[in-house]
Amino acid sequence: MTSRIFFSAILFVLACGGLAQADRTHVAVAANFTDAANEIARAFAAETGHQAVLSFGATGQLFAQITQGAPFEVFLSADNVRPAMAVAEGYGVEGGVFTYAIGQLVLYSPDAAVVTGPEVLKEGNFQQIALANPEAAPYGKAAVETMQSLGVYEALQPKMVQGQNIAQTFQFIETGNAELGFVALGQVARRDGGSRWVVPQELFTPIRQDAVLLKQGEDNPAATAFIEFLKGDTAAEIIEKYGYATAR
Repeated sequence: MTSRIFFSAILFVLACGGLAQADRTHVAVAANFTDAANEIARAFAAETGHQAVLSFGATGQLFAQITQGAPFEVFLSADNVRPAMAVAEGYGVEGGVFTYAIGQLVLYSPDAAVVTGPEVLKEGNFQQIALANPEAAPYGKAAVETMQSLGVYEALQPKMVQGQNIAQTFQFIETGNAELGFVALGQVARRDGGSRWVVPQELFTPIRQDAVLLKQGEDNPAATAFIEFLKGDTAAEIIEKYGYATAR
């Protein structure tokens, strides 16, 4: 009798653990979307009771981690390439890719007198300009395309400093390691002061940020609920508040 009670208690604990896990989902999030994602996660928890555990990084790095078995269940990319690759390579759920945000690139400086428009790039009167690694971060790729479109890329190469991701790039600018740099509008949309130039969309390939439900989250109600929440009006309002466009 005692052993049966003990065995039943173990099963109960395991079952409770499974239920608790079902209320939590692990989400890989592109670094440029940090502020918006944190607010979305709070709204998601308030509305559904589920918890989204967020991990931030460069899109390329996050995708590499997914292919190496990282326990992510949802992937919020900064491009529309990696989520499609995730599905093609068997990590993402078929039919589960959608655009959650359309990113906007901005040239930004904490100094109110530095960024006056594209002419600051052509004049080159600064020591260093920051951008994210274009191999791993779509915003870095967009920055390179912008400079190439303006015909200043080669001239500015000696002055470029690269962050591993867009978050580190922003830190370079904020700490004065670079006088100005290319970041996501979402990172500065709610900041006062400084100077900025929102880069026209025709100067770079549109940054369509796609999300995908990963195979590891297919049977987790919290993961599927997060995907649905991300498609809804509450999330869209937050996304737009942080300087992104949406497809709605």
